[in-house]
Amino acid sequence: MSHAIPLSVLDLSPVSSGRTGSDALRETVQLAQTAETLGYERFWVAEHHNLPSVTSSAPVVMMATVAASTSRIRVGAGGIMLPNHSPLQVAEQFRALEALHPGRIDLGLGRAPGTDQLTAFALRRSREALTADDFPQQYAELLAYVDGFPEDHPFAPISAQPSDVPLPPIWILGSSLYGAQAAAAFGTAFAYAGHFGEADPTEAMDIYRKGFRPSGRPGALEAPRSMLAVSAIAADDEQTAAEHARAAALAMVRLRQNRPGPFPSPQEAAEHEWSELDESMAQRMSRFTTIGTGDQVAKGVRARAEACGADELMVTTNVHDPAQRRRSYELLMKAWA
Repeated sequence: MSHAIPLSVLDLSPVSSGRTGSDALRETVQLAQTAETLGYERFWVAEHHNLPSVTSSAPVVMMATVAASTSRIRVGAGGIMLPNHSPLQVAEQFRALEALHPGRIDLGLGRAPGTDQLTAFALRRSREALTADDFPQQYAELLAYVDGFPEDHPFAPISAQPSDVPLPPIWILGSSLYGAQAAAAFGTAFAYAGHFGEADPTEAMDIYRKGFRPSGRPGALEAPRSMLAVSAIAADDEQTAAEHARAAALAMVRLRQNRPGPFPSPQEAAEHEWSELDESMAQRMSRFTTIGTGDQVAKGVRARAEACGADELMVTTNVHDPAQRRRSYELLMKAWA
């Protein structure tokens, strides 16, 4: 099984210190082109808002740009935070993407806000929407704009255009066990956020596989399909990898302390006055990231995938230098192949 696991890329468009958000967006496109050349299966972009450390606030725009700048690699959202959007708009946007790039688009759906509560309120426009727990209803509405509503439904006259293409393959995302349960119930593929999720990936995958029921929709899955997202940093030597990982740890510590900023360099991390709390937080989060040479990282992430039985692996690499980020993916794929 291990040699058949496809590798993919998840990119958050990190903003490095000394660079701009515009730089980060262009670096994402360049990384996607590199990933395609290296042979990665998918390239997904995220949705986050009001974070100075990442510019992944417009996933559909980035998907369209990445798809137009590449020719083979599958391009997806990891994901669209459905409560932030009108289901009709999501259906329209992803049908349009599928029409322009047939067979290359993935629709990953999540239910988290991807931001702080104030920004979520600005996105959703009401306190009722902010507190609603109606992801299944939103998901059903999204599908109905493609499959059709019951005749007596008030939205029955509405369909998402262009109507001559299907919705792309749907993945339900999760960092808890809820996502596994939802994906199983809806009969979709499931992607677990192993790069930060606190649940046991093996438990999440088991719940998904045991509970999976085909939806019966045309073109939908007939058997479960799972993906594990992992964090990894590969470098030409262990010391360089460790230095990049230290900077990544500082970025995460600042984020967890509600003071996010541009992604720090290894030098900034070395000069930082680490408190006991900083060190404790960094140590707790270190379990999420596999670091080392290409061979070491390949072995480590393969073990994570095999432990939970994931069908695919998606790797996110956040380092200060965009060239080093591309190099990390290059080293991993060389070792993988």
